[in-house]
Amino acid sequence: MLASLTLLIVTLPSIGVRAQTTKLVVTVVDSASRQPLRGVDLYLSETQELRVTNAQGKANFSIQENIRGVTLLSYQSEFSSLQYHFPLTGPETSITIELRRLNMQLDAVTVIGNRDLKAAIRRLRAVEGTAIYAGKKTEVVNVAALTANLAANQARQLYARVSGLNIYESDDAGLQLSIGGRGLDPNRSASFNTRQNGYDISADVLGYPESYYTPPAEALAEIQVVRGAASLQYGTQFGGLVNFVFHEPNRNRKIELISRQTVGSYGLFTSFNSLSGTVGKVGYYGYVNYKRGDGFRPNSDFDSRNAYLHLDYSFSENARLTFEYTYLDYLAQQAGGLTDAQFYKDPFQSNRTRNHFKVDWQLYNLRYEHKLTDRTNLSLSVFGLDASRAAVGFRTNRVSQVDDLDAPRDLIVNDFNNYGAEGRLLHRYTIGKRSAIALIGAKYYHADNTAFQGPGTNGKDADFNLATDRFPSFPSQSQFTFPNRNLAIFGEHIFYLNDRLSVTPGARYEYIKTESSGTFRRIDFDLANNPIRDTEFDDNRTFARNLLLLGVGLSYRDEGGTELFANFSQNYRSVTFNDIRTVNPSFQVDPDISDEDGYTADVGFRAAFKQIDVTANIFGLRYNDRLGEVLTPEVIIRADGTEVRSGRIVRRRGNIGTAFIYGLESLVTWKAVRGKTNGGVAYSVEAFANTSLTRSQYTSSETAGVEGNEVEFIPFLNLKTGISAGYGDLLASLQYVHLSSQFTDASNAGQDVRDNQSGIVGEIPAYGVMDLSLSYRWKKLLVETGAGNLLDQQYFTRRATGYPGPGIIPSAPRSFYLTLGVRL
Repeated sequence: MLASLTLLIVTLPSIGVRAQTTKLVVTVVDSASRQPLRGVDLYLSETQELRVTNAQGKANFSIQENIRGVTLLSYQSEFSSLQYHFPLTGPETSITIELRRLNMQLDAVTVIGNRDLKAAIRRLRAVEGTAIYAGKKTEVVNVAALTANLAANQARQLYARVSGLNIYESDDAGLQLSIGGRGLDPNRSASFNTRQNGYDISADVLGYPESYYTPPAEALAEIQVVRGAASLQYGTQFGGLVNFVFHEPNRNRKIELISRQTVGSYGLFTSFNSLSGTVGKVGYYGYVNYKRGDGFRPNSDFDSRNAYLHLDYSFSENARLTFEYTYLDYLAQQAGGLTDAQFYKDPFQSNRTRNHFKVDWQLYNLRYEHKLTDRTNLSLSVFGLDASRAAVGFRTNRVSQVDDLDAPRDLIVNDFNNYGAEGRLLHRYTIGKRSAIALIGAKYYHADNTAFQGPGTNGKDADFNLATDRFPSFPSQSQFTFPNRNLAIFGEHIFYLNDRLSVTPGARYEYIKTESSGTFRRIDFDLANNPIRDTEFDDNRTFARNLLLLGVGLSYRDEGGTELFANFSQNYRSVTFNDIRTVNPSFQVDPDISDEDGYTADVGFRAAFKQIDVTANIFGLRYNDRLGEVLTPEVIIRADGTEVRSGRIVRRRGNIGTAFIYGLESLVTWKAVRGKTNGGVAYSVEAFANTSLTRSQYTSSETAGVEGNEVEFIPFLNLKTGISAGYGDLLASLQYVHLSSQFTDASNAGQDVRDNQSGIVGEIPAYGVMDLSLSYRWKKLLVETGAGNLLDQQYFTRRATGYPGPGIIPSAPRSFYLTLGVRL
C-alpha cells in the first residue's frame, strides 16, 4: 500500500506538461543611499514563491514560460512594503526596485490572492515582533492555505508538514491536542510550551503543563512551531514552542461576519461564527464555537462551547493596547480503554457507561506594544488563568472487568488559578558597520492550584460531587494545594559576522519553587474486602532550584538564498507534584522521582531548487534522569513506613535513566504544476513528503532490563505525504500518514505481549491513514467536504494509563463531513 501510494505521488503531478522557464532577477536597493538591501522578503504571487535577497540585494525566480506577467510583493523591516506588476520580456528579465525607509515598522505583509497559490507552511523570519528566531528550526502552518477538516481540528491534517510529530488521536472532534515528537510523551502536548498569541494556555507551566484547551482551527491564522532551542525565550521544556496565532481584526471594514456550519458522521455538528472589524482606533475580533457529537463508540458523546474576544486600541501608529478573553466549557462521556483481546474482537465496543470528563477554562490577557524608536520595540503581556478539570468514573487497571454499578466512582478535581507577566525589549543597533539585534526579557509566574481525589457517586450521570459520607472507606483519597513560583530572565543577541553569517547566543536564568501541601489516606482491606486499617499521611514538600540554561544558534545564507542553520540549547523539565500525588491503579510512582535535564541540538538547511523546496536537518537530544514507565515488582508501603513486595508485576513511573535520541527530519515540497489559463484561472498541483527517521537508546539505567532498550513513543519511520491540487476556487487534497511501530514503556514490551487484562502493556503497531478533503468557494459562499480515514483502517495510537482509559484507545473509523460557510 505504501509503495503504491508513493508511486502515485511521484507520477501523478507529471501529467501536467513540462514548461520552459523564464529567469527573473530582482535587485532591491535603498531609495536614499542606493545601497543594496539584504534580507528583503520577496513574494511572487503567480508562483507562490518566497525569496530573500542576498548581500548584493538580489534574488532569483524561475517562472514557467506561459506566465507573461507577474505580481511581486516586498517586505523589509523599517522600509515600505510595495506591490509591483510588470511583464516578462524574454528568457531573462531583470528589474531593480527601490524601497523607502519608514518612520514606522510593519510587522507583516498580508498577501491576498487565489487560495491555491498560498504557501501551506513557511518559516519564521530572524526577528518577528519582539522575538528572535535566527538559527532555529521553525515551522509555521498557514491554516488558511490548508484544504483540511478544520471544523474537527483534525491534527494529522493540520500538522502534516511539521516534522516528526507523534499525535495521539483520543477523540473525533479535536477537543484536545496531544502531540509529541523526538521521544516526547504526546499526552496533552505536555512537553511543549503551548501558547496563544504569545501567552501561556496550559494548566500550570511548571506543576502541570498539560493543555486541556485547544483553539478551534477555524479561528486561527497560523500555528507556529519552534523546536528544542525555543527554551531560551519560552521556557525550559524539551519540546519547544507551539503558538496558536488568531485572526486579527479586519482593518479595512467596520464589520465582517463569517459563519461556518458543519455536519458529520456519528452525530457531529459544529457551528463557528465570528465578527471582526475596525471602528476608529478600536479593532475587534470575536467568535462563538459550538460542538456536539455522539462519538464513534458507545458512551462517547460530547458537548462543547467556546468563545473568544479580542479588543485593541491604537493610541498612535507606534502604540497599541490589546485585551483578550477566552472561555471554554465542555463535557464529554468517555468510553474507556480496551484490552488487546477486546480491540481485535471489536475496536468500537465499550464496557464503561459511567465515565465523564468536564473542563471549564477562562483565559485573560492584556498586552501593550510600543515602538519606542525606529530601532527599539517594547512589549508587555499580563495574563491569567481561572480553570478547572474534573473526571469521574470506574478506571480499574483490569480493563476487561465489568463495572460494579453499585460501587462508587473515582473522582478527581483540579482547580487552576495562575497569573503572570512577561516583558520583552528588542533593540537594533550597529557594531562598526555590522547590524546587531539584542533581546532581553523577563517573566514572572504565580500559581496556586488545588487537587482532591475521593469517592464519587455510584450513579451514571456526570455528577462531580464528593460522596465521602456514603463511601468513607474508598481507597483513593487525597487533598493537596500546589503553590508554584517562577522568575525567569532571558536574553538573545544576533551578531552578523559578515553579510552571510550570523551567530545568536542566548541565556535563560530560572528560579523555580514548587511546593505541595496536603494529605492522603491509605486504607488496607482484609481478604473479604473489609477495611482493617485507615491511616492519613501528611505530605508537604518544597523544592527550590536556580538554573542557568545556555544556547547558541548559527545561520549562513548563500547568494541563492539557501540557508544553513545549527543550534544547541540546554533543557530542563521539573517533575510535576500533581502527577505524583494522584493515586492511579494503573501504575505506581517512585517516591524518589526527580527532575529531568539535558540538551537539544539541530543542524540543517533550507533551500529552493526551481520547483522544489527542501528543508532537512539532523537532531540529537540527550535526556538525563528521563521520566518513564517500566514493568517492575509491586512495592507496598505499610502503615509503619516499611516497604514490602506483593509478588505482583506493576507499571512503575520514575526516573528510568539516561537516554539519547537522534534522527533525520525532512520536508520536500514539489510545485509540479503552477500557472494560469488563457482566461486567467489559476491552477496548481503540489506534492509533499514529510519524513522523520528516528533512533534512540537508553545508554544507562539503574532499573534492570532497561539499559540498551529503545526509548518509548518513537516510531522509526514517521511519514506524512500527500498531493494538493487547485483549479480556480476548487481545491482538493489527498494525504497519507504512516507510522511504524513504537514501544509504550521502557521495558520494550512488544507485539508478543498481548495484554488481555489491562491493555496498558505492549507496543503500538504500525498504522497508515488516508484523508481526502475538497473545497469550493463561490463569491461569498464556501463548501467543504471530505472523508477521514478514507480506507477505513482499524488502528490505535495510544495505550492510556489513566483517563480516557486505562487501556487501548481506538482511533476513529471512516467518517465524512460537510461544511457550509459564508463571509459577509
